[in-house]
Amino acid sequence: MDDGFRGLRLWNTMTRTKEEFRPLDWQDSAKAEADRRVRMYVCGPTVYDYAHIGNARPVIVFDVLYRLLRHLYGEDLVTYVRNITDVDDKINARAARDYPDLPLNAAIAKVTQATADQFHDDVKALGCLPPTHEPRATDFVTGHADGHDMVSMIQTLIDKGNAYEAGGEVLFDVTSMPDYGKLSNRRLEDQQAGARIAAGSHKKNPGDFVLWKLSTENEPGWDSPWGRGRPGWHIECSAMSEAYLGKTFDIHGGGLDLIFPHHENEIAQSRCAHGTDQMAQVWMHNGYLQVEGRKMSKSEGNFVTIHDLLHTEKFGGRKWPGEVLRLAMLMTHYREPIDFSVKRLEEAAAILSRWADVAFGAETIGYSAVLADVNPLLDDLNTPRFINELHSLARAATGGQEESRRSFRLALRLLGFEETDFLTQFAADADVLLEKEARETVWAAITGRLELIREKNWPEADRIRDELLAKGIQLKDGKDPETGERVTTWEVKR
Repeated sequence: MDDGFRGLRLWNTMTRTKEEFRPLDWQDSAKAEADRRVRMYVCGPTVYDYAHIGNARPVIVFDVLYRLLRHLYGEDLVTYVRNITDVDDKINARAARDYPDLPLNAAIAKVTQATADQFHDDVKALGCLPPTHEPRATDFVTGHADGHDMVSMIQTLIDKGNAYEAGGEVLFDVTSMPDYGKLSNRRLEDQQAGARIAAGSHKKNPGDFVLWKLSTENEPGWDSPWGRGRPGWHIECSAMSEAYLGKTFDIHGGGLDLIFPHHENEIAQSRCAHGTDQMAQVWMHNGYLQVEGRKMSKSEGNFVTIHDLLHTEKFGGRKWPGEVLRLAMLMTHYREPIDFSVKRLEEAAAILSRWADVAFGAETIGYSAVLADVNPLLDDLNTPRFINELHSLARAATGGQEESRRSFRLALRLLGFEETDFLTQFAADADVLLEKEARETVWAAITGRLELIREKNWPEADRIRDELLAKGIQLKDGKDPETGERVTTWEVKR
């Protein structure tokens, strides 16, 4: 019997261990084979401003996981949900600031639509596949089919004694869930000790959090049993994940900054509303990002958006292709902190240029073809080690081994570098592309020259270099940063 294990092992923040991944549907003997799905939810953007480079990291990381899951289980058997938060006090403030002459609802619509459109353009440039579903929070506040909405879930929590109405709000009672704090490793009694409730506060406990709050006439709102209001942030993801993935699902992802309070509170709401012992089987979190050795912030002057990197020369004096940003992220393991720097981007660009030349001309193939060793990705999505494998495969492919080139091309796809755009951008020179035959002639000359260098036949090696330069092809010798071996790249000189 197929138990769903494909060799994939993932670090689970909840258990703080690396675990074998077996999808829940494969563990359910009552589930028909045709109905089995791998189900993943990742917290998406709050659409009030351009996404910054820190926002790009989870989008890229979980896109690679999505691609890997599709490779392991089948493209049609993986359901990936990434939400859009389009109701939030930050959105309200931005709408009032940017469109003071418009009614608030119209101003909010302009802000959220424009920002969501920009987000989609940015992540497409980063090479990310669209998720299976991308729900918007405002579509799930109330009146959703089958009761998969926030108002219904809040009422269920009240009925079960997990929530209460006070001071114009509905709040979750954290003491109603004995193991609250398990994900973030914060014991409830430690959170309560030393905490004080301010005089006049309507909270029963300091850690109680808002599920619903009343709206003024100048704020967006929906009718509810507790008055016209709007949802708290955490309840949104609980309602949307249930609507598309069920009461429990396989993987929930996001950044480390979401562990507490957002993911902790999602778990509390969902488990208590549904009476389950878990919300998601595996919790995955990517590490923090800093820029040029410092925490990114507007006050530091190093706040960088994806749009800035793609379309302006604010960072490093040039525009950076999305593929470069993507590889720069994947060169560090997703759980480790990352220092985003110009030097890192330059290194990523050099690697991509070399890879594009190797991949150029390889036959287009599908995901069912023989692939390079994916074991590094099966080991908790170890992209740095997989990149090392690609370096080795690239060297084999450069030697003219067509099967190695085919495998290399497919491995690039699995990592998220799609053929056409990738090759067009990076094949030798972003502005000047050579025909396939000419490029292969150049690589044949380079391969022959490297052999001459190994034989210490320097005059003949220099002759080949000079002949290529006379044709406008400049060679650059260096060392592979991973292996220390001599490598040669080239560019077209005008």
